Amino acid sequence: MDNYQSPHLLLYIHPLASFCHKALIALYENGTEFESKIVDLMQEESSAELLSYWPVGKIPLLRDRKREKTIPETSIIIEYINEFYPGKTNLISKDFSMALEIRLWDRFFDLYISEPMQKIVIDRLRPEGQNDPIGVEQAFVRLRTAYDMVEGQLNSRNFIAGESFSMADCSAIPALFYADTILSFRTTHPKITNYFESLLERPSVKRTIAEAEPYFPMYPFFDKIPKRFLKEKN
Repeated sequence: MDNYQSPHLLLYIHPLASFCHKALIALYENGTEFESKIVDLMQEESSAELLSYWPVGKIPLLRDRKREKTIPETSIIIEYINEFYPGKTNLISKDFSMALEIRLWDRFFDLYISEPMQKIVIDRLRPEGQNDPIGVEQAFVRLRTAYDMVEGQLNSRNFIAGESFSMADCSAIPALFYADTILSFRTTHPKITNYFESLLERPSVKRTIAEAEPYFPMYPFFDKIPKRFLKEKN
């Protein structure tokens, strides 16, 4: 134990946050050695270190202690890992055209599924009388449109972009996991359902969900999380 050295990489996260799941899945897929640090953004003592590196206070945030670099934003974190800490999985193709497709669908899940999903979740948390029903309805419309586009993209594909697991799939998993609790795709979009179920079998995904499970009761749509993702309570 006296010879233990911390990994070069430190990832600031909260285990419930969908964008943190995206980064964690990428790191686990890659076999990257890193240390994680849970941040409660509502607690000054917990968030002070994060804010000293990235004052906008968004998580996840990667700190490369070897290079003394701060890397924000999930897609940039994955790009950074893929370039400077390559591992067992190449998450972004070396082929330029395929890399563009991966980046496109990575952004698609972030912008058109994760963001409207979060809009609906945040609205549930607002005080009574301060809700945004028009914004919520617009978010539901965006989700329906996005589902239809993903269903079309998955025509004869095992993964969302190309024939191997990529950064775009890292983005898809948490987006679909939480969106399914708000507007389920399981009876309307069979290709998305099959795609999502296949991703759930990956060890990186199982590990990320298992680490999040103790925090699921904090989620406003906790009652919509399938029981198979919850441990039996004595």
